[in-house]
Amino acid sequence: MIDFSSLPRRNKTYAGANGSKIAVMYDDELYMLKFPGIARKNKDMSYANGCICEYLGCHIFEIVGIPVQKTLLGTFNRNGKEKIVVACKDFTTSDTVIQDFASLKNTIIDSEHNGYGTELPDILMAMEEQQSIDSEVLKQRFWDMFIVDALIGNWDRHNGNWGFLYNCRTDEMTLAPVYDCGSSLFPQADDEIMKAVLDNPAERNVRIFNIPLSGIREDGRRINYFDFIYSGKSQDCNAALKRIMPRIDMKKIDLMIDETPFISDLQKRFYKTMLAERKEKILDRTLNKII
Repeated sequence: MIDFSSLPRRNKTYAGANGSKIAVMYDDELYMLKFPGIARKNKDMSYANGCICEYLGCHIFEIVGIPVQKTLLGTFNRNGKEKIVVACKDFTTSDTVIQDFASLKNTIIDSEHNGYGTELPDILMAMEEQQSIDSEVLKQRFWDMFIVDALIGNWDRHNGNWGFLYNCRTDEMTLAPVYDCGSSLFPQADDEIMKAVLDNPAERNVRIFNIPLSGIREDGRRINYFDFIYSGKSQDCNAALKRIMPRIDMKKIDLMIDETPFISDLQKRFYKTMLAERKEKILDRTLNKII
């Protein structure tokens, strides 16, 4: 358990919603320290569990074998109040800067929507027409993320929170590690909601088949993870499912959750149950169908 309160600060700033962010030095490396955001959809919670969910979501990507931002959990004390925070390692360098997919999508002159438009056909067209990075590499990352986001229930993967590292010296673009997983695993579920979900299969099914929805849209509506994946209509999505499924080690994921500090036994049981059932009812079910 790390106390980040007295670490050296840096003047670098970070954009994005869902809580305040500061730059600190830890073990001679730069980290973005994220603070818990207000639970706007649950008035019974003071703060959402976004920091915990960021940590868990990133570690699940790591277990699956997809490059991801390093995250650490710790505490931060200010004015006598202690908060649980997540430190996210800054993967930029003096030569490389982060550029999101939205900025790449903006280079497509004939696109019907701007960079932040999340209509799936428009995104797929942008991946094919852009010339900065191999389109097959780009599509594989997009669909691999989509499958893992379906597992962890990420409702906020959009064009502004995944992307590339641009080398200002060589003019080269490479895929950035996955980052920003704080909107996964029901961050605004409090103890009462968790108990109700664990006790009631119908409540669990709502959170598997109905919510959360993807941040990507089709025909103007957010994609339902189950409906889209189970339909089998995207061959690229099917291929990603076949790639990712053998790499989802639920024993490693459960052990990681058990070893996560600051969370209660109830939270651990909730996260493990939801992950197991989302895997079984969305991913396993679809894989059995398509093969």
